[in-house]
Amino acid sequence: MPVIKILPHAEFCPAGAEVTAPAGTSICEALLDNDIRIEHACDLSCACTTCHVIVRQGFESLNELDENEEDLLDRAWGLEPQSRLSCQAILAQQDVVVEIPRYSINHARENH
Repeated sequence: MPVIKILPHAEFCPAGAEVTAPAGTSICEALLDNDIRIEHACDLSCACTTCHVIVRQGFESLNELDENEEDLLDRAWGLEPQSRLSCQAILAQQDVVVEIPRYSINHARENH
């Protein structure tokens, strides 16, 4: 089973973590299944950007982005070339390292 290493995030995973999940699982599902409460306002339906993550290692092992995900990512806070919606990023056999951005669209709006 692939390992997901989550880099430290002050709110969701202060010490960082490593979790395992079966290939075919989305990164978001794997985090939620392991009590890492990443935001997912649209309930994993690829309709928002709150579960945005940056894949620091293993990006190429994930499934390809579809057009809907690409369009939504254009609205994500802190977008980087290795950004994915974690509800759409499906694990293969390779380990990945992910960073949960400091803010999501929801955080940015709540703080203003």
